[in-house]
Amino acid sequence: MNALKFMTIIIFSILILGSPPGIASNEQDPLKPKYTVNLPDKELPFPTPLPAGQKEPKFKLIGTKGWAWTWDQFLAEIPYLAQYKMNFLMSCYTCVFTDMEKFINKWWEPFPEKTKKGIEQVVLACREKGITFCFSMHPQLFSERPLEHDSPEDFEALWQHYAWVQGLGVRWFSLSYDDIETKGQDMAKLGQVHARLANKLFRRLRDKDRAAQLIFCPVYYWGCGEAKDAQSYLEALGRTLDKDIFIFWTGDGVVTLHISRACAEKFKNTVQHRIIIWDNYPVNDRSGALHLGPLTGRDPDLDEVAYGYMSNPHCPQNEINRLPLLTCADYAFNPRAFDPARSIGQAILHLAQKPAERQALKDLVELYPGNLLNGSTRTSYNSVLEKFNSLLKEPKAKDLAGRFIARVEDVAARLEKEFPGRYAETKKTLAGHIALLKDKFKENF
Repeated sequence: MNALKFMTIIIFSILILGSPPGIASNEQDPLKPKYTVNLPDKELPFPTPLPAGQKEPKFKLIGTKGWAWTWDQFLAEIPYLAQYKMNFLMSCYTCVFTDMEKFINKWWEPFPEKTKKGIEQVVLACREKGITFCFSMHPQLFSERPLEHDSPEDFEALWQHYAWVQGLGVRWFSLSYDDIETKGQDMAKLGQVHARLANKLFRRLRDKDRAAQLIFCPVYYWGCGEAKDAQSYLEALGRTLDKDIFIFWTGDGVVTLHISRACAEKFKNTVQHRIIIWDNYPVNDRSGALHLGPLTGRDPDLDEVAYGYMSNPHCPQNEINRLPLLTCADYAFNPRAFDPARSIGQAILHLAQKPAERQALKDLVELYPGNLLNGSTRTSYNSVLEKFNSLLKEPKAKDLAGRFIARVEDVAARLEKEFPGRYAETKKTLAGHIALLKDKFKENF
């Protein structure tokens, strides 16, 4: 990117979104939103069309997973994925936990009929919309009986689930080993063990269907792969892993302000396999935080390094998640033309029809621009709470804090008025935040 183009984007971002991370804001009014959204005059084709002569996006897979979503939530999102040119939907491994709320993972037990019915419905809905469904499991996380890698019985217990889902005609699968305890282990040996397990699963899948695909999420799924333990693990994993298996990668960090091509290339060169970006935005880890601003900080040429791009979403607020998700889709479809300010404006226009509806969503985004636009890597970053806490440090704090609570209440009331029967989880979230702000107001004044 040349210097003139870079400065143009920065100036435009300051005017439209407020100061991007790392650039000071010149706010005069403490109540003024730090980031403002400019609603476009008209809807444009969305995502941004490909340049002339290019028929398909370079990312082969574009989509999302469903972080601890119910199967009904998956079904509600599939039409939006199809409409906005996403072609990939992965089930979260938590979706087949024995208890998804308490995170109890008895992976060896047969699926209950309710789970099977949910999977069947989602698979069928994806097929009807031309979306690739990917089934995922994690046989160790939150489990009282982690899978033993040298146990044939344990492998068969795991295989029963993949075999059943494959019987529905599913061709894409994922095996995850992220976020497990590895302290004191030989990381190179662990990489080989994980690769052999993935290879065994992959061979079984390919024996039944030569078009079957597998994505493995390794222990070290972020960074450039240069730290000692990460490099030992990833190099051993890559040497042993079947060349056709894909690897998930979240970027320069687990949750990161920037995903760079340079880091993607280093990680890919270390593991020596094709990578799929698992972007931890706008995920809130069921914290109650809302990250509604546009995707930012992703290099425009990552599609030259990675095979696919997958966004990690809000839970349980899947409906309002469509706002940032559409900006993720816009980026992934045509990264070089991606403009965050334009993208969030178009997302609002496409998701609401009436002026009052669009204004309500605009004001909601300005209340909750999220962690990326605030320079935070916390998935629990609560924009409203952070703003309220900053007002408590201002002169005339009581007046400012009271007026801010009134603003949040106004947005909540208009969301209820303009979208009856919709955004139920978001409305619950807002109500909870308003109650929290009022409690803090009482504590301070």
